[in-house]
Amino acid sequence: MKKQMQQGFTLIELMIVVAIIGILAAVAIPQYQNYVAKSQVSRVMQETGALKTVIETCLLNGQTAAGECELGWTNSNLIGATYNPQTNLTVTIAEDATSDSSIAATFGDTAAAAIASQTLTWTRTGAGVWSCTTSVEVKYQPTGCGSAGGSDGGSDGGSDGGSDAG
Repeated sequence: MKKQMQQGFTLIELMIVVAIIGILAAVAIPQYQNYVAKSQVSRVMQETGALKTVIETCLLNGQTAAGECELGWTNSNLIGATYNPQTNLTVTIAEDATSDSSIAATFGDTAAAAIASQTLTWTRTGAGVWSCTTSVEVKYQPTGCGSAGGSDGGSDGGSDGGSDAG
């Protein structure tokens, strides 16, 4: 007499596998969302940080009035709600190299829900030192960009997308 071999999985085995997958997903999805939000903050920090060189060049060339300094900005889908004109990016160039300048960005559009409406601001002191502050939660802050001290980071939420003579 031949013995018949068992084929397939029992219902209990399948339920255990589904439960394990559910537990893994419950842990992995929030971690992935945190990773995405942190990478988006880092990306905006790098994108806006690139404007520091442009502002320094404009200051050295005496181009401080609105419209004199060409930023050469490539629009970002993480800042603002549209590509053209860029919204939620405000650049203030000081009247001279000894005054303060700033680059302020507000997260919007395709930014993660955890960082939407938060700000990231680069500030240049009259001494020529740049510093980065942000209002996002500490767990999303990239290295080199700390808390805004409970304020909105100096952003006025402007939507002119251009440079303002400060």
